[in-house]
Amino acid sequence: MKNKLLAGLLAAAMVAAMATGCAGGSGSSSSESGEKKEGYTIGISQFAEHGSLDNCREGFIAGLAEAGIKEGDNLTVDLKNAAADMGTAGQISQSFVSDKVDLICAIATPTAQSAYNAAMDTGIPVIYTAVTDPVSAELAAEDGAPVGDVTGTSDKLPVEAQLKMMRQLLPDAKRLGIMYTTSETNSVSTIKEYASLSGKYGFELVEKGITATADVALAADDLLSKVDCITNLTDNTVVASLPTILEKAGEKKIPVFGSEIEQVKIGCLAAEGIDYIALGKQTGKMAAQVLKGEKKASEMNFELITEPGFYVNNQVATELGVTVPEELLSSAVESFDEITK
Repeated sequence: MKNKLLAGLLAAAMVAAMATGCAGGSGSSSSESGEKKEGYTIGISQFAEHGSLDNCREGFIAGLAEAGIKEGDNLTVDLKNAAADMGTAGQISQSFVSDKVDLICAIATPTAQSAYNAAMDTGIPVIYTAVTDPVSAELAAEDGAPVGDVTGTSDKLPVEAQLKMMRQLLPDAKRLGIMYTTSETNSVSTIKEYASLSGKYGFELVEKGITATADVALAADDLLSKVDCITNLTDNTVVASLPTILEKAGEKKIPVFGSEIEQVKIGCLAAEGIDYIALGKQTGKMAAQVLKGEKKASEMNFELITEPGFYVNNQVATELGVTVPEELLSSAVESFDEITK
């Protein structure tokens, strides 16, 4: 009898424990009373690890904080990095949907496309940043309106301002090289703009397409044998391998122009680029409006920073024997006297 009674008590305890586990282990934001717990959970999917995307993430979290949504207070962040792999980006997006996060922040075009495809029709809004051309990426209509519960910010490059600046710094340069990833819609879109404008500034455009990081070294050797200078896009695969390109270009004394401040810090000569921390903050404030229920992502056109800033690395200019005109120097948002490794 004692054994039967003990077995019965153990069985009852196991049933009670299983019931408690199911109620509390589902990841639900509801308490036992059915009330929603305070705070938000967001998933951040970053396509690759490099300075500009890191700055976007930093700015995004700062923008949320400025709107009263602070990590460790009323915000839980699940950060995942795809390491420039589309398959991994897809898995990350699916995991966020399975976890029923309140919002997905997608940093860069490939992750934005992946996140929207995964979250479509789930009620989970997607806020993207560092997407050069949301229209070509099929995240927005021609008028900037979102195609669904998705919106964010564009890091569209000021291509004409960049070409004008390069011509001022290199009056004798003729052939301009660009390396880009053929599968990145943001890069393909920007290449078209360069092709339409480079002749206006006396440049012959030389393009070099790659498909993966493993292609960069050989592609750089080939491109550097054909050009007088290189300009860099916001191409994620290329940016992640920029140190390799800069090393090879430095050996040949060929200037490399960047697309934002971090690239100039590490050895690009100059850039007419945008401030990615400011872009991230702008995105964070948009996300805060969505989380607070003030607006729906589907009601918000994508936004961009309209004024580029000039950045220059004086050490690189000295090593290359390039004289930076006073007009440019006086207009610089920031200049650097050393190369950051």
